Amino acid sequence: MKSVGAKTRLLVKAQSLNNSDLIEMFLEDCHIRGLTQRTIDTYASDLKIFFNHVPRSALEVDLSELRRFLIWLRDERHLADSTISTYYAALHSFYEYLEFEGYVENNPVPRFRRRYLAFLRKNSRGSSGSSERQLISVDEMRRLVNSIMGPRDKAVVTLLAKTGIRRQELVNIDINDIDWIEQSILLKPTAKRTNQAVFFDDECTRILRRWLQTRDNWHVNDNVKALFVNEQGERLNRNGVYNLVTKYAERLGLHDPKSKDLRKKFSPHCCRHWFTTHLRRAGMPREHIKELRGDSRSETMDIYYHIDRKELRDSYLAHIPQLGI
Repeated sequence: MKSVGAKTRLLVKAQSLNNSDLIEMFLEDCHIRGLTQRTIDTYASDLKIFFNHVPRSALEVDLSELRRFLIWLRDERHLADSTISTYYAALHSFYEYLEFEGYVENNPVPRFRRRYLAFLRKNSRGSSGSSERQLISVDEMRRLVNSIMGPRDKAVVTLLAKTGIRRQELVNIDINDIDWIEQSILLKPTAKRTNQAVFFDDECTRILRRWLQTRDNWHVNDNVKALFVNEQGERLNRNGVYNLVTKYAERLGLHDPKSKDLRKKFSPHCCRHWFTTHLRRAGMPREHIKELRGDSRSETMDIYYHIDRKELRDSYLAHIPQLGI
């Protein structure tokens, strides 16, 4: 147990550290604890947003700041309760670290979460909003893609729709992951995905090549091998993908950022829903859809069932909807 003098010295030391210092130390601690890079990046993003909205020393944050942040997330940004909870999970872990190191006396987040976030979860379960994601038609997807003029953004939405991959899978793609001859992409391994190979068609090929012709104009750093980059020439992140998809969807009236009804929202995951549903409606065999989605092989027979790669690619090309792009 630390002595009173030791505690005082720690608190004095903490006063000399700014928020960026404390966050950097916390993220290094996350790395030491073995958290995934995705979790660490999410924590970093959520903490940055919090302290941009609450321009105060992390050592002085109390329940009033946590309440004001909740009101801002809910009433101004209109975020879903599940998304709001992720911000407070990051704050909880951050203040748990500060308490462990002796930089603060107590972690204020657990009390706050018990009082406010438990209510949000209960309210969400009792609401009349639907949990069913929006499904748009092939024609609506055609209008969405063709409404996008920027080559990068058009390529992002097209690739999401044509492959059904997740946001994180998309941002992790490097240029050399693409096989242009076979028209396939080897995705990075993740815990959620079994099959790592996905295919794309001629329409997607044209859009991707058009983007790559302009990619160098984005002043990409030499060490960045990412297929998709942001305005700073770094790898595009999950938030960037979400923001660009919802921006164009909102313009066409497909996305209402203020609604709590998922049927009135269009997020990147809706592209995966679109991909799955329209392949099924086009008559693609269920096992082919599961393989392309990378679903877990939960059934015993799936372990022994092998799908020929050429057979899978031919099936994909025969059933993927065409968007006229």
